[in-house]
Amino acid sequence: MADSPTTDTATRPATGRTHAERARLETLAANTIRALTIDAVEAAESGHAGLPMGMADAATVLWTRFLKHDPTDPAWADRDRFVLSAGHGSMLLYSLLHLAGYDVSLDDLRAFRTLGSKTPGHPEVTHTPGVEATTGPLGQGLAMAVGLALAERHLAATFNTPDHVVVGHYTYVIASDGDLQEGVTNEASSLAGTQGLGTLVVLYDDNEVSIDGRTSLSFTEDVPARYEALGWHVVRDVDGHDNEAVARAVEIARNTLDRPSLIAVRTTIGYGSPNKAGKSSIHSDALGTDEINATKDNLGIPRDPTFLVPDEATTLFHEGAARGQAAHAEWTERLARYEADAPDKAAEFHRRLDGPGRLPDGWKDALPTFEPDPKGLATRAASGKTLDALAAVLPELVGGSADLTPSNNTLAKGMTDMNQGAPGGRYVRYGIREHGMAAVLNGMALHGGIRPYGGTFLIFSDYCKPAVRLAALMKTTPVFVFTHDTVGLGQDGPTHQPVEQLAGLRAIPDLLVIRPADANETAAAWAVALDQAHRPTALALSRQALPTLAGTRERALDGVARGAYIVDDCDGTPDVILVGAGSEVALCIAAKAQLDGVAVRVVSMPCSRLFFEQDEAVREAVLPAAVRARVAVEAGSPDGWYRVAGLDGRVVGLDRFGESGPGPEVYAALGFTPEAVAEAAREVAAAGRAAAART
Repeated sequence: MADSPTTDTATRPATGRTHAERARLETLAANTIRALTIDAVEAAESGHAGLPMGMADAATVLWTRFLKHDPTDPAWADRDRFVLSAGHGSMLLYSLLHLAGYDVSLDDLRAFRTLGSKTPGHPEVTHTPGVEATTGPLGQGLAMAVGLALAERHLAATFNTPDHVVVGHYTYVIASDGDLQEGVTNEASSLAGTQGLGTLVVLYDDNEVSIDGRTSLSFTEDVPARYEALGWHVVRDVDGHDNEAVARAVEIARNTLDRPSLIAVRTTIGYGSPNKAGKSSIHSDALGTDEINATKDNLGIPRDPTFLVPDEATTLFHEGAARGQAAHAEWTERLARYEADAPDKAAEFHRRLDGPGRLPDGWKDALPTFEPDPKGLATRAASGKTLDALAAVLPELVGGSADLTPSNNTLAKGMTDMNQGAPGGRYVRYGIREHGMAAVLNGMALHGGIRPYGGTFLIFSDYCKPAVRLAALMKTTPVFVFTHDTVGLGQDGPTHQPVEQLAGLRAIPDLLVIRPADANETAAAWAVALDQAHRPTALALSRQALPTLAGTRERALDGVARGAYIVDDCDGTPDVILVGAGSEVALCIAAKAQLDGVAVRVVSMPCSRLFFEQDEAVREAVLPAAVRARVAVEAGSPDGWYRVAGLDGRVVGLDRFGESGPGPEVYAALGFTPEAVAEAAREVAAAGRAAAART
């Protein structure tokens, strides 16, 4: 059942201040946010004024009465997290940060949406102090907040003791109608309800307006009823411009710890604008000089100067920040007692929170190695064996799968399920929610203290792609485990056989895409992924068994870290170089055996991005510029491989969809045979010799 916000009392005002005085200061602060917003949008000649103007009251209540934070230390581990999922309303967040005392100045607000500013069009976690997540693609923020709350609960279960609480904070979200229309929020919200994430509180800006007009044009569902069905606690019909009603609703939500809470906040978009409030035109249009003046007159704000912040407008924000600083100091004292009473747990707590770059000494010693074997292993199976070994020495590893655990081999030995009854478990059953899973992984990585990974089939990376892209943009470190990486998966057919997915993932800046050729390269791929402190990794792993190649046991760890290395060489300068990734490396070696009289070098290139990041000497040692006869081989889109093969080389790739049939037969039918690769090699080698003769 939904609760009414009238069933609880409002939080008390600060000692020595009447409710009326607090109301006056809150109204002043909210109107200052509105004025800053319209001035910034006007100066930038773009932006979104509607949401900040509508949610200014509710946001002021949340930030000044409830949010536990310390502007002098935005990275304090036990702060509450605040996520503006409706990232287009970024001036709301920037104004809140400025008023609260973060390193966001009035000049930064004046520079809204200008090149290189701290106040970009949508919040970016790498740009602005106090921003917890990069948002703007609607739905992503709320979904990441589920990951933030999941991480908080897991770390509390892991590190808190009966005598010491060192992890205990809330995650708050402001979400829009647009956020809740996106499928990713439903996936993540369903998971949050199943998990019973009681410290997650979402304020839903229910203003009934979007860009096209009234939301009723396309969005007529009962959102609170949907969230009740998802297992959430819901507070309906809260007047977003009644501060006491908002405060009562937040208090109810904070005290409901068995479920996440959705507060349906009724607001007027563009509140305060005499002629545009409540209309879709104010969603993303500047008001213009006449309407700005009319709005400021209506709200009792001086027309000039622009970007005016009255002294009293910051009063409640600074008091809230001071309470946060006091809470931070008290937490520091608790942490000191924890360190004295539980030094081992405290040391591990500090190590985990120091960031993804600080792993235990000697952790790579746990990596398994594999002897040469013509039968070998599927790289998904080798990944599972690697995880078995790593999970024992890396307690921060938290895994999961989108209902493909046996296929992805993502459940490591010793891992137990994470759920409401067992929050300290290390394995999340995401269900068939690939997009939600990827976003939740981002949230857990953003929180810190956890190295999350999650699995699905490579073909379903298409469902994950928006969150994978954001992971790279935010420089977070989740590992996306994508198995069944080529048409070699066989009889599931072209609906499940990836073709263009590898090329698409490799095109994402700062994402490492590693496609290992055998079991040793797979272990090395995990080592590389976990070594990353500022970027995510996608592993592309095979369903079918791949031979364990000679020499990879000794060379793969360094070779994968450099992106490419020689796995099978010739004497002297090669006539032709065969370059493969994943299952096609063994194919290149088989093709070499058919090239009598031709000097052939075989190169494994599990990660082209890493290879092209190496200095020229490293690249030249593997792919000498003088050898222009090259054949790149991958059972996927040829796009991207021409950078390796060059204009004089060939790419044996796939520019069509696959076929349903046994994997080896599909490979042969699509031209991935030793004979086809050998023929391509002969042709480029002959062309190279002819060119040399002409010169």
